[in-house]
Amino acid sequence: MNEDTQALLRYLISEGGSDLHLAADNPPMIRIHGKLVPLADQPVLSASDTQLIISQLVLESEMHELQRSGELDAAIELEGGYRIRINAYRQQGSYAAAIRLLPNKFFDFKELGLPINVLEHICQLHSGLVLVTGATSSGKSTTIASIVNRINQERYCHIHTIEDPVEYRHRSMRSYVTQREVGKDTSTFGEALRRSMREDPDVIVIGEMRDLETMSAALTLAETGHLTFATLHTSTAIQTVSRIVSAFPAAQQPQIRVQLASTLQYAICQKLIAWDNGKGRSLVAEILYVNSAVRAMIRDEKTHQIMNVMQTNYEQGMRTLDQSLDDTIKKGHISAKNAKLYRE
Repeated sequence: MNEDTQALLRYLISEGGSDLHLAADNPPMIRIHGKLVPLADQPVLSASDTQLIISQLVLESEMHELQRSGELDAAIELEGGYRIRINAYRQQGSYAAAIRLLPNKFFDFKELGLPINVLEHICQLHSGLVLVTGATSSGKSTTIASIVNRINQERYCHIHTIEDPVEYRHRSMRSYVTQREVGKDTSTFGEALRRSMREDPDVIVIGEMRDLETMSAALTLAETGHLTFATLHTSTAIQTVSRIVSAFPAAQQPQIRVQLASTLQYAICQKLIAWDNGKGRSLVAEILYVNSAVRAMIRDEKTHQIMNVMQTNYEQGMRTLDQSLDDTIKKGHISAKNAKLYRE
C-alpha cells in the first residue's frame, strides 16, 4: 500500500469518519457524523487512481472478481487493529469504492444508546428471533456485535456467525465462536444456513435476511431452539413483520404468521441522527418486545394494533420512534424542530 492510500485511511480514522468514497472525476469524500464532505486539499481522482487504490486494498483474486463481475465486497484488517469493509463496483467505465471503517472495539451497553434492560434481557434469551433493522449505516451490525460480545463473555455456548463479509471478529472467551464468510468459507448464505444445524450452534448470527430462503432458514433455526440474530432493511416494527410475511407465497402466509408469532422476541428498528452541533450522532430506535398480546396480533393479522402496544408498554422497554426522539431531545443533543425531520 503506497503512502497516498495510507494517508487517506489515516485521515478517515483521525477525523472520526465512518465512510470514505472514491470515484473517478471526484475528490475523495468522507462521511463524518452522517454528512458527506470532500477531503480537504485532495485532488480530483482519475480512473487509474481509483483502480490503483482498490487494487492495493484487496487480494489479487478479489481484484479479478471485481474485473469479472463489476462487484466486490471484502473486509480488510489494517495496522493498529482497525478493519475496513470495502464495496467496490464499476460505474461509467471505471471503478469506484465505498470504504466503511469498522469500529475496532465492541461498545459497552451504556454507550450503545439502547435501553440497558432490553439488551440484558436479550442476552439471557436461549431461543427465538431477534431482529435489528434500519437503513444502511444505522448501526445494525454494531448493535448485534455488542450483544454477541456480552454473550461471549458470560455464557458457555457455541456462537456461529454467517456474514458477507465478516465485519466484527469475535475471539472465543467463555463461548466458542466460529465465523463463516460468504464467498470465502461458504458459497452462499442459504448453503451455510442449511448446514448450520449440524454444527451444534446455540447462538446464530445471520448477516442479513436478504431473501425468502434466508428468512425461512432464520425462522426454522429460531423455532428449533436457537437464539437467532439477523438484520433487515426496514424502518418500523410493523413494516418488519409485514416484510417477512409478504416475502412468502400467499398460500404460506398464514403458516408464516404463526411461525413468526411463536419465534420473534424483539424487533429493534434503528436510526442514527446527527446532533445539532455536528459533533456526533445519537441512536434512536423503535423497540418492539413480542409479548403475548403482540404474538396474538401477528398470528391474527392485526399488526396495525402493534403501535398501541409499544406506546403503552414503556416499562417493558418498548418505545415508538417518537418516544425515543423525545428522550434524545431531553438529553440536549437535538432540538424539537430538527427532530421533526426524523418523525414518521
